[in-house]
Amino acid sequence: MAFEPSFMVTDEQAMGVLLGLACGDALGRPVEFNTAAQIEQRHGRVTEMLANGTHGQPAGTITDDTEMALCIARSLVEYDGFEPADIADRFVGWYESGPFDIGLMTSEALGRIQSGTSWNEAGQQVWESRPEGKNAGNGSVMRCAPHAIAFATDCDRLTEVSRQSSAITHADPRCTYGCAVLNRTIAGLLTDADQPLAEALAAVEDEAPPELLEALEQVPESTDPADLRSSGYVIHTLQTALYHGLTADSAEAAIVTAVNMGDDTDTVGAVTGAIAGARFGEQKLPVRWLSELDYTDELQQLGQRLATMNQATD
Repeated sequence: MAFEPSFMVTDEQAMGVLLGLACGDALGRPVEFNTAAQIEQRHGRVTEMLANGTHGQPAGTITDDTEMALCIARSLVEYDGFEPADIADRFVGWYESGPFDIGLMTSEALGRIQSGTSWNEAGQQVWESRPEGKNAGNGSVMRCAPHAIAFATDCDRLTEVSRQSSAITHADPRCTYGCAVLNRTIAGLLTDADQPLAEALAAVEDEAPPELLEALEQVPESTDPADLRSSGYVIHTLQTALYHGLTADSAEAAIVTAVNMGDDTDTVGAVTGAIAGARFGEQKLPVRWLSELDYTDELQQLGQRLATMNQATD
């Protein structure tokens, strides 16, 4: 089963995806690696952009989640399409800048590319070299949302692009198909699909890993929020972000709830924010967050350009 939406993506929705991602990332950055109990003890409930904390950065500072999403969005806009070699080059340029936050699998894959390994081999090599339990991180689902805007009305292409983009650093099928499911869900929200997640899962059910399908088929109706986890494991991230992103009454509530779960707060916040941003749009994101956020203007401009590009390929 595949769905081919007929609705156009608006600037408001596209900006909501990118800015929602960045808001979740920046809200979660200061409390990354804290437990929910530690967050409550130190901050009560995190609802504002905080300074210092984990990584010791100013309030509103984004991390690798948004920085890598920016690499993708800039490439899509510049080339008016998907150029994986260029995205990989941009990732390496960012890696060489010495970011204060970078995941282990991402760092290893980009280091290999920097040393001469092909962009379409490095992620596979890293995956094959790692034992189970350390080979399916959330470092590609955190950044993949720009593709959902650009290819929202070309769902088969969106699946292909999402998987290939993930594999630059994260080649495990739970990651590559996780990006495809996430992006098709976001695309469904952007194009007013009846059941975005269910339709996204149905589109990949013949190929995606059963573990991924079984975990996400429970979301949201059969999910007990008490069972959700916010670790760096890609399936945990997707379960939690999809649940909160699809069920919350507002974008702010979705992001705040996800971040206050603790653990990998920036990435769980970022993925939740992208989903909630698609649902509610840019104007429903808190102005007080956007006023402190890094790159707000560029993210707005890129969202508008990606929406236009999507319309041009419809």
